[in-house]
Amino acid sequence: MNSARKPLAVVLDGYSAGNFYPAAFAAQGADVIHVQSTAELIPTMQAPDLSAYGENIVCTDEDKLVEILREHDPLCVVAGQESSVRLADRLSERLGLPTNGSALSPARRDKYEMIEALRRAGVRCAAQFKSGDPDALTAWAKEQGRYPVVIKPISSAASDGVFICESAGEVRTAAETVLASQDIFGTSNSEILVQSYLKGAEYIVDTVSCDGERYACGVWQYEKTLLPSGKNIYNRDILVDPDSELVTALVSYVDEVLAALGVRWGPAHAEVIMTDEGPALVEIGTRLNGNINAPFHDVCLGHNQADLAAQAYAQPESFRALYGGRVYRKLQPAVVYNTPTELDGIVASVDETVVAEIRGLESVFFAGVKVRPGSPIRPTVDLLTSSLRVFLTAADEERLAADYDRVRTLKDAVYQLA
Repeated sequence: MNSARKPLAVVLDGYSAGNFYPAAFAAQGADVIHVQSTAELIPTMQAPDLSAYGENIVCTDEDKLVEILREHDPLCVVAGQESSVRLADRLSERLGLPTNGSALSPARRDKYEMIEALRRAGVRCAAQFKSGDPDALTAWAKEQGRYPVVIKPISSAASDGVFICESAGEVRTAAETVLASQDIFGTSNSEILVQSYLKGAEYIVDTVSCDGERYACGVWQYEKTLLPSGKNIYNRDILVDPDSELVTALVSYVDEVLAALGVRWGPAHAEVIMTDEGPALVEIGTRLNGNINAPFHDVCLGHNQADLAAQAYAQPESFRALYGGRVYRKLQPAVVYNTPTELDGIVASVDETVVAEIRGLESVFFAGVKVRPGSPIRPTVDLLTSSLRVFLTAADEERLAADYDRVRTLKDAVYQLA
């Protein structure tokens, strides 16, 4: 890297959570450029704020992109969202930068390969089968002789296309539905998964790795609600006490997962079920947790995953000294609430008085209104179709609980339908 200028980080497709990267790298004294790997921005995702970057490079030719980036002499290439993980692995490898490499890259993106990589490494995981044939998927479920089972796309995110099925008929219906649709990145689902159902509480384990040294920067319990449709929707993410035996077991298990999948650099978030037999992976994404809100995490945890990832790349010795092998501290209780709704129609207006009341609650750090006037609002079936995202944190657990209950009461009054 040229010492005559500031170090440079490359963010590849910085959608959604990737929008926190520019400020994070700037705090480490690095300039940031953006690479858009598609000719047009992906319409289903929160677009990158291109004004936060020194440059936006639009390039769909990987070989050409390697040559362009080589001229910039970057310190890293990071994926801003899930569908760019494999390309980021290849670019960083070809440029000789800190990388997880391409050898196990498919297993870090394809949910079938992910679980098979764990099985080969002797890590506890679900039974599974993949196919593009609803008959074959249904037959596998019948052969297992045990319901429920889970149907899901191979490479989507945000609980898109995930069904909990209680019978062969439900498996067939779910399979046909998913195979006839595209994932949230606009790719057709030509093959899908059926997996054994992992029974137990679900947790998210956020990590950042620096040349193989891992820091566990947060563990959150998912509170979910199972709908009659078979959709298991997100409700609250609740910050867990880091001193509990539960966190010790989860982090130890995720260390095995990271090793099995060759994750040595950057952020990851693993969704893990604590079954009667022990932790078992649902899936892992080697990018920022989609529920990140950097200032919120700074308050309840004292840091955030984007800043930690930037430090791991830009100041690796400092990162390892401060965080290597360690686990987060909980500064105060915190909850992320993705509000479900049964509203169905076109939003005529947003009641700003109700929004102001929610935002004025003592423990509400931030409340995001997800549906704009003129847009459709539909009953919640997954994370993408929740109606609000509300971040709550307070020193007082009772205050936090009371404000959460008040948000539950007010959430649907935010939207006035045509």
